[in-house]
Amino acid sequence: MAIEHKTRTQLVAEAIREKILLGELKSGAPLRQAALAQELNVSRIPVREALLQLESEGLVNFEAHKGATVTEVSASQVDEIFDLRALLEAELLRHSLTKLTDADFCEAEALLQDLEAAMAAGDTQAATGHLNSAFHAKLYSRAQRPQTRELVEQFSKNSERYVRMHILLAGGLDTAPEEHRELLKLCRAQRVDDACAFLYRHISGAKDDIKELLLTMEAQD
Repeated sequence: MAIEHKTRTQLVAEAIREKILLGELKSGAPLRQAALAQELNVSRIPVREALLQLESEGLVNFEAHKGATVTEVSASQVDEIFDLRALLEAELLRHSLTKLTDADFCEAEALLQDLEAAMAAGDTQAATGHLNSAFHAKLYSRAQRPQTRELVEQFSKNSERYVRMHILLAGGLDTAPEEHRELLKLCRAQRVDDACAFLYRHISGAKDDIKELLLTMEAQD
């Protein structure tokens, strides 16, 4: 197994990203570089580079005369991100599914078991982060569509904050495990049209749940 060496900027980006996804840094909160550098025991340079990286992921916003802030969550943004995800991921799955091997399905099964265990244990950080991404990525792995894959990875990062809200607050903890299990079943059976349609509904359903939650939250403000 290869050892991944991370730069200081990557480590700082991960630390700030996690604070945002966990809600420790709220929407609209200022991200003061000096304070973050002191807290993370680094210079300001990797902090600024990390904030620029997080801006590309849609988590940070730079404004003139105001600096960096945590981006606001909104129902309108959910529509665009999740509609694009549903279209692109269904397309990746369609190109990948018939090429998946028995070994691929075994790996997907193992990832799904880990994902289900994390959900059952209430480990939403793992469930909404690398395990969920790894499970879906395995199903798309034979698509040979690198540019589509790159877009999907970008939108997945942009939506992770919303996905975590779905799991924690909008019922995803109850529905996601069963839906992932059904998706894998359809893929194993090589039911391409059914699997792609189910994946589209899976992502669109999460969108609808999150939008309803956000609209309720906005009405309460």
